[in-house]
Amino acid sequence: MPEYKGVLTTEDRLLAKTWDRIYIKLVGTDGESQRKALSRGSYPESVFKVKVDHNNSIGKLVLIELEKKTGLLPPQDSWFPAKVELKSPEGETFHFPIHRWITDDEVHQFREATACLVFDDSHPLASQSRTEELKQRKKQYRWSIYAEGIPHCMKIDFFHGLPDEVQFSYTKQAEFGFTAIQGLIELKLDGLAARKEKWTSIDAIGKVFRHKQTALSEYVQQNWKKDSLFGYQFLNGVNPMVIRRCSVLPENFQVTDQMVFLRGGRSLTKEMQSGNIFLCDYKLLDGLKANKVNGKQQYLMAPLVLLHKTPEDQLMPIAIQLKQEPSEDNPIFFPTDSEYDWLLAKMFVRSADFQDHQLNSHLLRTHLLAEVFSVSLLGNLPMVHPLYKLLVPHTRYTLQINALARNLLISESGIFNTITSSGGEALQKILQRATSSMTYTSLCIRDDIKERGLESVPDFYYREDGFQMWDIINRFVQGVLGYYYKEDSDVQRDTELQTWVLGIFVHGFLSRPESGMPQKLNTVAELVKFVTMVIFTGSSQHAAVNNGQFEYGSWMPNTPTTLQRPPPTSKGTADESSLLETLPDVNATVNGMAVMYLLSKQSSDFVPLGHYPEEYFSERVPHQHMQLFKGELGLLSSKIEARKLGLIIPYTFQDPALQENSVAI
Repeated sequence: MPEYKGVLTTEDRLLAKTWDRIYIKLVGTDGESQRKALSRGSYPESVFKVKVDHNNSIGKLVLIELEKKTGLLPPQDSWFPAKVELKSPEGETFHFPIHRWITDDEVHQFREATACLVFDDSHPLASQSRTEELKQRKKQYRWSIYAEGIPHCMKIDFFHGLPDEVQFSYTKQAEFGFTAIQGLIELKLDGLAARKEKWTSIDAIGKVFRHKQTALSEYVQQNWKKDSLFGYQFLNGVNPMVIRRCSVLPENFQVTDQMVFLRGGRSLTKEMQSGNIFLCDYKLLDGLKANKVNGKQQYLMAPLVLLHKTPEDQLMPIAIQLKQEPSEDNPIFFPTDSEYDWLLAKMFVRSADFQDHQLNSHLLRTHLLAEVFSVSLLGNLPMVHPLYKLLVPHTRYTLQINALARNLLISESGIFNTITSSGGEALQKILQRATSSMTYTSLCIRDDIKERGLESVPDFYYREDGFQMWDIINRFVQGVLGYYYKEDSDVQRDTELQTWVLGIFVHGFLSRPESGMPQKLNTVAELVKFVTMVIFTGSSQHAAVNNGQFEYGSWMPNTPTTLQRPPPTSKGTADESSLLETLPDVNATVNGMAVMYLLSKQSSDFVPLGHYPEEYFSERVPHQHMQLFKGELGLLSSKIEARKLGLIIPYTFQDPALQENSVAI
């Protein structure tokens, strides 16, 4: 009788193996095998043979069935198989990727790895398997509305309700919990976490988490008062998404030539004409009711900031207005004002930037969008689809980290509502406003930089590294998808692809045509750009706005989570005492620092961008492009590492070696 030789591999991860009995069945184009029991406990690899009751083989293998049965004594243990490889009597090898937990005693079907578009899946068994898989996926990955006016999320009660395949590994779960508990214990031992009083000195703030400081966080602490660092952060800090070139001043920000003194002696008007004036406008925060922290009213401003690119190519602040509407009690502050007037004005800007960064640039534009991309992918594409194989590594841990954020960070009882001025009522309104103005082009870095007029700004490392990252990802996506989509018509008639794209438009952009988000894709070029945006958002963009949080925010005066005195209504009244009274209380400060530390810390099972430990593709061409992709990322990483030697403030947030494959933290 014909014989198939096989190897079943269990994933190399904590608690992945099982002592339950495993059964396998092969299904081919010309028949199927009997169910075969594998040797118990022979892991990580189980070598086996399957004989078929036919004179000939059962043809090309279409799928396998795996079943896990407990012995006489329950309970069952969970099992994480990685893949099955089978060699036919004719010598042909078939690959079956699995890469998921099996926790029950049901029969699970897995397709052969060769990627296949829906209109090419003509064999009845294959088509039936594809249909059944999608039915199950649509039941598992359903949409829910967390709050009106913001992107939808996955419908679950808590992260324990997530499918096993998308939950944290045991390693990730343990380390994430340990880091959080360790930080809280340290704060409690220091007696800081519950102290609701004000800081008595600036120096006292620097003693918190002192042993966790980095070279960059030390630099920020020593130089936070300098205008040069203040301006630098708009380009290369954790929120490079607000600044834009200014050719005409807004009507509500009337700075004149006579008010400012620019290096080089040129006038404001001429410098605007030369493209050397930039604006940061936080109108997103205007008119919102600020939160209460420790029972005390907090203050949330919507400032405007004018910056000048000096002849030395430094970006320096030249004017700050803390509220949107001009009035006598809303003065415009300048570097020539008293030290504390100017410093206090900059602190209100930095606090506003914190709110915009955390809720708009970070939460909305990376986390919430990555969840939309993931749920639409996992609910609408079968494992055999090339787009699923390409993108599923970029969904790793995203659904669980977002479920935790909704329950522990931004919920009514979450930490964000206890330490920030934008907590409470303001939080939802900021997310709603930001969602209503979000566009497709703003997610594509080359389009976004052009629209903001920042193409030629010197020493703009977010742009320089981001452009290179986009291009590297784009070449990779073009290489892989170009292998499967030969013609534009292939894109147009791929109904599963179009359903995925429409799901993102409906649930991520709330069916807003003005967003420019495609409702369908018509060409291979459109598909490549769209998928590039998806991968870039969850890896490079998330790294840019996430990885430096602790380094720039651990020195709280540089990034106040809240401010508890109103902004000055006149000049000449600020001093060190009023500055300390304005800063957040001790407990709000240290708990904010603990959260930023937790959200910046990599886990030991971190998977860098370009690394694909789980094999989904079996074809040679995608694997070739994966190697090219990894090689290009390695070269960029080396360039960024070498650049550090010539910079006072190294920019490494988009170093591919430090970027995770997905939004996983």
